Amino acid sequence: MAKILVVDDSPTELRMVLESLKDQGYDISTAVDGEEALEKAMEVKPQVMVLDIILPKKNGFQVCRQLKTSPETKDIKIILLSSKSQDSDRFWGLKQGADAYMTKPFDLDELRKTVDSML
Repeated sequence: MAKILVVDDSPTELRMVLESLKDQGYDISTAVDGEEALEKAMEVKPQVMVLDIILPKKNGFQVCRQLKTSPETKDIKIILLSSKSQDSDRFWGLKQGADAYMTKPFDLDELRKTVDSML
């Protein structure tokens, strides 16, 4: 069973992502800040992480960069999911090592397809 880690500090956004993925049969874990995201990534070893950018403690760019530069976590597929919709945000996110960049509000089917394509 594929493991997914969803990281968002907004309970509403977290619930929406979970709703869109729950019927897919994934083993889903959650985190609400950047430091917890790093801890859970090491502990759970998810195949895919859906990661917000604007987070307490460490932002999503920092989390992404840290995971992608560590030999233990570099293979985790990271989907940045953010309200930051500028081309420069997308460019910067992909430069940090993200495998995909999606903006909020997001399409549930598109998120599902993106996660499936990473597995």
